[in-house]
Amino acid sequence: MNIGLFIKDFAVGKKFSKDGRPTKSGAEFHGENHALQLIKRGHKVTIMAKKRYWFTQARETIKGIDLVRLHAPFRWLEIIIRLLTTHRHLDAFYIIGTPKFAVWVILYAKLMKKPVTLALTAKAEIFRTEDSWRNKILASCNNYVATTHEIRDGYIAQAHVPAEKVTVLAHGVDMKKYTPLLPERRNELRLENNLAADTDVLLFCARIVENKGIATLLQVWPIVHAKRPKAKLFVVGGGQTELITQLKQMAEETDRSVVVTGEVEAPQVYYQMADIYIFPSWHEALPTSLIEAMASGLVPVTSDIGGCDDLAFDGQTGYRVPVKDAQAYAEKIIYLFDHPEERQQLRANAMALVRRLCDYDYVIDKLYEIIANPDIEGKDYLRP
Repeated sequence: MNIGLFIKDFAVGKKFSKDGRPTKSGAEFHGENHALQLIKRGHKVTIMAKKRYWFTQARETIKGIDLVRLHAPFRWLEIIIRLLTTHRHLDAFYIIGTPKFAVWVILYAKLMKKPVTLALTAKAEIFRTEDSWRNKILASCNNYVATTHEIRDGYIAQAHVPAEKVTVLAHGVDMKKYTPLLPERRNELRLENNLAADTDVLLFCARIVENKGIATLLQVWPIVHAKRPKAKLFVVGGGQTELITQLKQMAEETDRSVVVTGEVEAPQVYYQMADIYIFPSWHEALPTSLIEAMASGLVPVTSDIGGCDDLAFDGQTGYRVPVKDAQAYAEKIIYLFDHPEERQQLRANAMALVRRLCDYDYVIDKLYEIIANPDIEGKDYLRP
């Protein structure tokens, strides 16, 4: 099948913004990975996205994906022309997020009687049908994908999408990349990174930006360090220069117990070294890094928000604490450091949950069924 995937940004041409943040969004990660997984299964995928910079090509092939960058200010016109000419053979349409040009895709799909699916991966993308003509069109797709139950409820309550059109489905992760190591290899990896085999290790692996809860992390670690001075905190990810400077300053103030790595290509090694995953974000949909951490055998301590509620179940697969409550975070982390046997049980439960519900081998075939069928009944594939 020839599938058209439509997303606001893709391969924009710059890796980092001026303030140090990576430019690649979570939605772009999902779009790329879904495209590659669909291609792996024998389908053809075209991605259409905004053209941001003059030096990027209007059309190119990236990893087997046919990428078309749409020119401002007439993206709506270009997309119509392409759908009628160069890309008239597309069989189904898959939209991630709510880019403005997507409404023309929906109208074309309806006119040609081809299936169109809208997937939202963030709470902020939930739209109110009565607010604009664009939103009314967004509410007229054949199928809808929600990556969390919170987004599913938003589709129904705010966009007035019939419940039977909405499927709850994780965006998925390649579980083959995120697996725990055998104890012997794990100890070797720790020694390679100047860690004793029995060092307690806390990990944060995400963008270093304000809404990921960096202010909370800066409060949590001094509390933990005071109780567990030999423990280590690894902060992995690129982000705002000012916040990275604050984290490095905290490292100096806590006996160099914090390692700030910056952006890394393969974070798996840090998941494999750590014991506990901290995720103090202020608002989230279904966090990819949380799935990766749980799949790698880490016990999460996370904010009681959004998609975290769909994965971290108190006392079963991890712990949730109130947003910005540094003391509560510290208490749970110290408790888990002090109770390795309970941590092992939570670890096993967490791995089993995400491997069952979030593996590409489970997710992508279900996603294809949704994209390809105009009248498929919505299901909940994220219910434990």
